[in-house]
Amino acid sequence: MDNIPVWSKDLVKRHLPHRHPESHKGTYGTALLIAGSSGMPGAAILASAAAMRSGLGKLVVATARESIAPIASHVPEATFEPELMERINDPDLDLDSYKAIAIGPGMLPNQRTEAAVGHLLRVGKPLVLDAGALSERAYGKTEAPVILTPHPGEFSRITGVPPEELQHKHAHHAANWAARLGVTIILKGHNTVIAFPDGEIYLNPTGNSALAKGGTGDTLTGMLLGMLCCHDNWRHAVLNAVHLHGACADEWVTTRSAHTLLAHELTELLPTVVKSYE
Repeated sequence: MDNIPVWSKDLVKRHLPHRHPESHKGTYGTALLIAGSSGMPGAAILASAAAMRSGLGKLVVATARESIAPIASHVPEATFEPELMERINDPDLDLDSYKAIAIGPGMLPNQRTEAAVGHLLRVGKPLVLDAGALSERAYGKTEAPVILTPHPGEFSRITGVPPEELQHKHAHHAANWAARLGVTIILKGHNTVIAFPDGEIYLNPTGNSALAKGGTGDTLTGMLLGMLCCHDNWRHAVLNAVHLHGACADEWVTTRSAHTLLAHELTELLPTVVKSYE
């Protein structure tokens, strides 16, 4: 695929939302993050902190009970719903109050996760799927955008495209599978591709090898969740989150080695990076 447009810094500036003087936390919505199974709270901590930094009004985390304390110690602004996963298939479970939902960081791709994804697809809210929530499945027609965030290995696993084929035609395959599945695909890597189900596609110009480290994808998931809450246009939220995530890594390497970045440091850089775009 030739001449794919780039989601540039100028485009981010043009579509970055403003914080209205008379707004309150309800203006920007409540997000639901389902993450962090037993023994794996770290991914939920990363995603939670990034979500809180990315413009939402309130964050609810559905996680294992033993993960609440470590998450709360790092992200005291979050609230918790430990029983939600146990009730995810309850037809009386009301998720209408959430503006956007993300699931998968720190979770296993098991039957319980699959059942939760199946239920969330019917809720009709913008939905981000990452890590343990990325599985081979059909999506049908959904009422709201569904956003998949695979790295190349996960993309190969859920589509069957061999990694060596993906390496040379990543934009083509991302666009093809976004259309086939009816979802938005963020294919992470060098020149991350953002492919929408209607054929619209962009390359992201930011990011570097510092992102080749565990946890950076969890941070991106949190940023996507937060920006889906504060942007009026969900596509702009997706594109801006991917761009700013990479821009934080670019800011890191201006003074430090790419070897040394830790995922949580992307979130710590985000306030300064976003300010430079306003």
